Amino acid sequence: MTTSQDDKKEQGAPLLLDQQLCFAIYSANLAMHKVYRQLLLPLEITYPQYLVMLVLWQQDDITVSEIGERLFLDSATLTPLLKRLEAAGLLNRQRSRRDERQVVVTLTAKGQALKTEAQAIPQAVQCASSCDIDTISTLKAQLDMLRDNLNR
Repeated sequence: MTTSQDDKKEQGAPLLLDQQLCFAIYSANLAMHKVYRQLLLPLEITYPQYLVMLVLWQQDDITVSEIGERLFLDSATLTPLLKRLEAAGLLNRQRSRRDERQVVVTLTAKGQALKTEAQAIPQAVQCASSCDIDTISTLKAQLDMLRDNLNR
């Protein structure tokens, strides 16, 4: 290859699909969703609903805005998710007694019981990834840092 061809190849490299960080994250996300879709099928919830449930299993009786902050979602995106989970009998939404402008979300007994059924999911995801726990922890920390940097 001549120097001119090398120069052209280097100039085009930033626009090669396989060189894009965004594509690596996007395609990994698609693969991850596929794994979660199968794992969540018996629980009859979607991946975004699972994320809401994770927040509530960690801290019950919180506001919609607190859930949104944890998941980086606005209320327009979160409200339909919460309505579907409420219709499924997994949670309740009600106006806050302290501030009527806020809606408080609490788990139902069925929602709390679902946590037991979900216990095996993280291990199944690790198994599907074929990564050890140290690799997953390192990758997660790097992705958290990337997200935080991009959100600044």
